[in-house]
Amino acid sequence: MTTRSTTTQALGFLGWFVGTSTAAALGAMASARDATFYTELARPAWAPPAWLFGPAWSVLYLLMAIAAWLVWRRHGFRGAQRALTLFVAQLIANALWPWLFFAWRQGALALAELTVLWILIAMTIVAFARLSRPAAALLLPYLAWVTFAGALNLTLWRMNPTLL
Repeated sequence: MTTRSTTTQALGFLGWFVGTSTAAALGAMASARDATFYTELARPAWAPPAWLFGPAWSVLYLLMAIAAWLVWRRHGFRGAQRALTLFVAQLIANALWPWLFFAWRQGALALAELTVLWILIAMTIVAFARLSRPAAALLLPYLAWVTFAGALNLTLWRMNPTLL
């Protein structure tokens, strides 16, 4: 376990928050490019309204940043290299999905990439659990949401074959 000053811990949290927010912003750029696309799709009755995605993702990104910070705070980069590398890898995959789905309208490729994202999140949870159970627990809502997003991605792709 690594001991860090309050200032170092605060700066560390800020770093994880900025990194996670950057991934969020990169993904948001893709969906913002065509904000009406989701509403134009034929959607199942269980599909959430478009306005729900922003607040849901904001909470999930905050939980992700806190989870990474908890692991880093306790073990540092050296002591948690594999876990934090997986975390960064899933962030990159997370930022890619909206581009595939919204900007490039590649439903099948988006679903395949979402599957990779799901696996990376699950691997991150397992790696985090070895280092910090609370950090791993903070990622469970994210995994649940991505599971739901996968079902929605599949359904939207099937319902809108000419658009996706």
